[in-house]
Amino acid sequence: MGTLVGEAAGSPLKRTMGVAQLTLLSVGATLGTGIFVVLGQAVPQAGPAVVVSFVLAGVTALFSALSYAELAGMIPGSGSSYTYAYATLGELVAWVCGWCLILEYGVSVAAVAVGWGQYVNELLELTLGVSLPESLSAPPGAGGVLNVPAALIVVLAMVVLLRGAKESAVANTVMVAVKIAALLLFCAVAFTAFRAGNFRPLFPLGAAGMSAGAASLFFSYIGFDAASTAGEEARNPQRDLPRAIILSLVLVTALYVLVAVAALGAMPWRQFAGTEATLSEVLVRSVGGGSLWPVLLSVGAVVATTSVVLTVQYGQIRILFAMARDGLVPPLFAKVHPRTGVPRAGTVIVSGFIAVLAALVPLGSLADATSIGTLFAFMLVNLAVVLLRRRDPGAPRSFRVPFSPVTPLLGVAFCGYMLCSLGADTWIAFGAWLAAGLVVYGLYGIRHSKLAQTQEDPA
Repeated sequence: MGTLVGEAAGSPLKRTMGVAQLTLLSVGATLGTGIFVVLGQAVPQAGPAVVVSFVLAGVTALFSALSYAELAGMIPGSGSSYTYAYATLGELVAWVCGWCLILEYGVSVAAVAVGWGQYVNELLELTLGVSLPESLSAPPGAGGVLNVPAALIVVLAMVVLLRGAKESAVANTVMVAVKIAALLLFCAVAFTAFRAGNFRPLFPLGAAGMSAGAASLFFSYIGFDAASTAGEEARNPQRDLPRAIILSLVLVTALYVLVAVAALGAMPWRQFAGTEATLSEVLVRSVGGGSLWPVLLSVGAVVATTSVVLTVQYGQIRILFAMARDGLVPPLFAKVHPRTGVPRAGTVIVSGFIAVLAALVPLGSLADATSIGTLFAFMLVNLAVVLLRRRDPGAPRSFRVPFSPVTPLLGVAFCGYMLCSLGADTWIAFGAWLAAGLVVYGLYGIRHSKLAQTQEDPA
């Protein structure tokens, strides 16, 4: 672990972020497609109990957030849970964790980009009465040929990221303010059409429906750990990273529950079935299509999803930076441009891959694949806290998980429960992804590993 802390201290990345920027980085990475788009997919699964689903997903994320906070204060590197697993569980488990993070971050950016395209189309229809042809705004599996808007936003985010971390943080701060304002606007308008009867019965599809909804909505919490990927660009990581992680999760959960209550109060849950309704559509149906509010909300949603694409794409690139430094992926991903302090080649390669994914794969498949990769990585982070407390109890910790080991073990249990709520197709796809990861590790990672080289040549 000492080696990892030393590497972070001597990182070529520039330390420019304070606690406010780190918090907004996590909020920017979290607050987006999950609430603006995926809510419409979860309501038919859970009914009005989708509000409880948000709470269950939030509690699951909270247990993991506490573990992230402790480890981020101890190991202020750029690799998020990959780096924590590397320090506690060994290289092979770290590789599996990093491979899951590639799935989590890369696929979630693609999913958010698809959601961005939906809102751009909706905005065009609300303002100009036109929309992009389906052949150019939907992937092959959803009736189109190529999702051009989804690929376009990924490329635009790449251009911003290439300018530097400080510039990216400024752009994100502005976009976070806009999307919080948009969600508060939605709540204010939706509550004018609120009907308490829409929540009776609260559990029309039973506890199983509520759990299934929570598993789908866990996608909405992906990104709260984004601050931990900025460990080597934070000015005071030991102090600020734990604060940013917990503060961002509390803020996001409060907004999610408020928006869910407003949406279900304004529109009966059965009207969500088969429509995958966005928040703008909820306003159109509840307050009327001629209102200005759906247009303003669509503008906010476009900005919101842009922010998520930017920040999660940033996190993906930093995780590959850490893995490349350990020799597990090609060194090209760790090469930093001397002027901007940005892994330029890694940024271009990752963005290109995500753009292709966003253009070709439907949103639903992307969201479920993201959730399973995230939950698996979160389980490993909670286990890492338990192991480090036993292995190195005297190590300096700027934040300590309360009631350990009970709290992190509850985190493991909650993540496991959510994993069991995902469908068989998602598990099959995840198994194939893990198998491919082990093949890559066997063919490349294990041969180029810095750790293996050190053990072979201890001098």
